[in-house]
Amino acid sequence: MNDTDGKKPLGLGGARPGQVKQSFSHGRTKSVVVETKRKKVVVPKPGAGGAKPSGNPSLGDPSRRPAGISDAEMERRLKALQAAKAREVEEAAQRAADEKAREEERERRRAEIEAKEREEREREEALRLKAEEDERKAREAELREKKKEEVRKAPKSAAPAAPADPAAAEAAASRAATKGVSSTGPRKTDRDRDERGGAGAGDRDNRNAKGKGDDGRRSGKLSLSDIEGEGGRQRSLAAMKRKQEKARQKGMGFGQKAEKQARDVQLPETIVVSELANRMAERGADVVKALMKMGMMVTANQTIDADTAELVIEEFGHHAVRVSDADVEQVIDTVKDKPEDLVARPPIVTIMGHVDHGKTSLLDAIRKANVVSGEAGGITQHIGAYQVTTESGAKLTFLDTPGHAAFTSMRARGAQVTDIVVLVVAADDAVMPQTIEAINHAKAAKVPMIVAINKIDKPAANAQKVRTDLLQHEVVVEEMGGDVQTVEVSAKTGKGLDTLLEAIALQAEILELRANPQRAAQGAVIEAKLDVGRGPVATVLVQHGTLKRGDIFVVGEQWGKVRALINDKGERVDEAGPSVPVEVLGLNGTPEAGDVLNVVETEAQAREIADYRISAAKDKRAAAGASVSLEQLMAKAKADLNVSELPVVVKADVQGSAEAITQALEKVGNDEVRVRVLHSAVGAITESDIGLAEASGAPVIGFNVRANAPARAAANQKGVEIRYYSIIYDLVDDIKAAASGLLKAEIRENFIGYAEIKEVFRVSGVGKVAGCLVTEGVARRSAGVRLLRDNVVIHEGTLKTLKRFKDEVKEVISGQECGMAFENYDDIRQGDVIEIFEREEVQRTL
Repeated sequence: MNDTDGKKPLGLGGARPGQVKQSFSHGRTKSVVVETKRKKVVVPKPGAGGAKPSGNPSLGDPSRRPAGISDAEMERRLKALQAAKAREVEEAAQRAADEKAREEERERRRAEIEAKEREEREREEALRLKAEEDERKAREAELREKKKEEVRKAPKSAAPAAPADPAAAEAAASRAATKGVSSTGPRKTDRDRDERGGAGAGDRDNRNAKGKGDDGRRSGKLSLSDIEGEGGRQRSLAAMKRKQEKARQKGMGFGQKAEKQARDVQLPETIVVSELANRMAERGADVVKALMKMGMMVTANQTIDADTAELVIEEFGHHAVRVSDADVEQVIDTVKDKPEDLVARPPIVTIMGHVDHGKTSLLDAIRKANVVSGEAGGITQHIGAYQVTTESGAKLTFLDTPGHAAFTSMRARGAQVTDIVVLVVAADDAVMPQTIEAINHAKAAKVPMIVAINKIDKPAANAQKVRTDLLQHEVVVEEMGGDVQTVEVSAKTGKGLDTLLEAIALQAEILELRANPQRAAQGAVIEAKLDVGRGPVATVLVQHGTLKRGDIFVVGEQWGKVRALINDKGERVDEAGPSVPVEVLGLNGTPEAGDVLNVVETEAQAREIADYRISAAKDKRAAAGASVSLEQLMAKAKADLNVSELPVVVKADVQGSAEAITQALEKVGNDEVRVRVLHSAVGAITESDIGLAEASGAPVIGFNVRANAPARAAANQKGVEIRYYSIIYDLVDDIKAAASGLLKAEIRENFIGYAEIKEVFRVSGVGKVAGCLVTEGVARRSAGVRLLRDNVVIHEGTLKTLKRFKDEVKEVISGQECGMAFENYDDIRQGDVIEIFEREEVQRTL
């Protein structure tokens, strides 16, 4: 509040700012109250008996001071006084600020109240105007009804007569003139008659009175202008408001038409017309009109091709951007990581080698765990991922792969996602087939290799033989001048484990493994399975970024949202960084082992990518079937006629095992018999599997899974055989034996004797009988015979009779004579040789 407000300034008694208002004393010290513009300040007044303002320790004359008060006490009192004055100044400033805030709040509330009152008045005024408008319209409608009623009651054949009332005649004349006269004036003929006067004017009056009855009421055509009367039509309140609004917008510059904006329109291979209109931000009717001008009679819901849509886009002044269905995967393109975002990550180490060389035992010794005891048959049949923290604090991620020959795909996947391969070779067994395969996988993946010579504690261990055998496969160890490290270890005693971990850490340091944990996660599916309680579960090794709970991802043909992350110890975690293996829950289906997991932003993107991949895989399968020619189909059908098939249905616990079993069973067979896997999946055996097996006459193979109760009941009812296995050796051997049963038996001939024909006799009722001498072996009645003439086979058949003297005998030994007759053959001569043999069936195996 200033002096111009007409009010007193704040102060004592209305004194002006800067004016001394009052003085008072504290003891012997005089003080003066000085009134400032908004504050009241109390200042000590210097004087003869007062304290000096400079705070001098002398503090005046001791003789003028009250008795018993020392200098220190006096100084303390002055300081308390000054502090009280400062607090008073601050309180005054705070009160002024509060008063100002209250004043502003009052002004704001006053403005709000005024705005509400103004709105209320405008609302009441609008309601009043609307009521008046409704009342006026009601009066006009009533008047129109009254006029129409009068017109209906008036006689149609009324004689023309002059109106009795001059005022009515004048009104009728004006209305007639309004109808018959143009905007520039009356017609020429009427003007001429007016100039001539007399009868012409009378005739015009008669014409104006035409159509009126004797009572002056109008008859004939009724127009709106006639109903309104002389006042004419009035504009409605809404029309007046629209006019005012247009004028206001024109004055503000809103009336100009906005400049058209050219857009980049994404154009797929086919597009619906309405969707094209939305992408161009144009009206659908305009797009349909443009297509009709081009000769295409389409509706908004029809689909057009990309070329036609591009013409429409260019016609509307936009730019077409061609996209394909595969562009949906652009959201998961590889992100270029900046060097400053990269941080060190743990190495991924894959343990590979031949079966029963101690890979899992070695990893157990490192992890201080016991996985081997949980494996059926003592062999690893799953791929496992673990993270180990060494004594030095370094973290290592290990992948344990199976060594059995059937798990080639698992070993290949392990080599593809790894940084370092640890090749485990038993010191007492040297290099074996799967060892060679592991070496080839490591070379194909172009990853460094460390050779761990295990079982060094055994008496038959020979580490030097292992190093020498590795030379045959181009693996040159450091002891022989190469660059491949070798470490002698014993999983049983723990010897050399520290040296192995040091070698892995050294190799990882050389590789300089780094990753960006802040980007969207990307990882590889190591294993996948269908759990009864948790649904589809995938073991994922994160390679880039950080996978978090709640992330939406797509993996192969499946997608999902991360519901839970479980580490290798069975603990739930909220996130998994680079090189961390976790089990992921929340998929909508079981992915294939080896699929890549990518995190996307929205669920719609994930679903779109998964749908595209499903359709692409379906089209690929259809194209593969369509590319077969008719000749190839006929050749395949002809070949299938000679091939026996053993159909099987395979259900396994994890995706990798199902894949390995399928590949192993497809290798069983030859040109005559083969195994056909009708269906391969993960999870328990269900009724649908039993139904499929019954339709095809196939057994159901369960690997580490069991059939549920309805499936068992259906199998017993339909006679479907269910076989359970936990070791892949037994499974493959049983299927091989079953397939061997489909092979045709092999027929082998054993020569048992020769006989020479000495004489030919003709016996009535029998025909020709050969008198023979058994020269070698034995002649049997049940054996097969061949007739040889000059060492050429003339006939092959069976004996009708074998006699010794007059008796029918079963066999005749060498050196004895006998009589023989052939079944259905008589062309025998003296000197021919009879070859006697037996056939036996030998069962074949695969």
